[in-house]
Amino acid sequence: MLLGGSWVWLNRAPSAKTAALAQAIPLKGHPAPDFTLNTPEGEAMSLADLRGKAVVLNFWASWCGPCRAEMPELEQAYQENAAGGLVVLGVNQGESAEVARDFTNQLGLTFPIVLDSQLQVSQLYRTSSLPTTFFIDRSGVIREIVIGQMNMALLEERIRSIYP
Repeated sequence: MLLGGSWVWLNRAPSAKTAALAQAIPLKGHPAPDFTLNTPEGEAMSLADLRGKAVVLNFWASWCGPCRAEMPELEQAYQENAAGGLVVLGVNQGESAEVARDFTNQLGLTFPIVLDSQLQVSQLYRTSSLPTTFFIDRSGVIREIVIGQMNMALLEERIRSIYP
């Protein structure tokens, strides 16, 4: 059947490939894809290790002005809520451990940072602009996605969706 210039197949089950692709795409209401990356100090850290905690997964780079601007708010949210089980996890996109470490030291960041030097996790999460932030609940489900810089009011509102 031709509908609006596109072919639409009715009453047809999706192929296994289509179903697998749909599961791999990080969507609101679906499980967050797991990954393992190293910290600037070389320690492996995986998203699965954080199960049971609410996670603010923030993709950033040191050259990104909006990323730099929202970091103090992310740090404040982490400081205020870490004892109750909120984790802010920064995923540095494509930079060296030295650059990421210098950036976090300069801004006084204490939340964990991991390095996506090959951009594999950024591709897995389909980040097309920075910053991009995923709000993941304690069971590992993505509850909110924010593309672009957040202010404290927006950050607090989104955190409430994953962290009562």
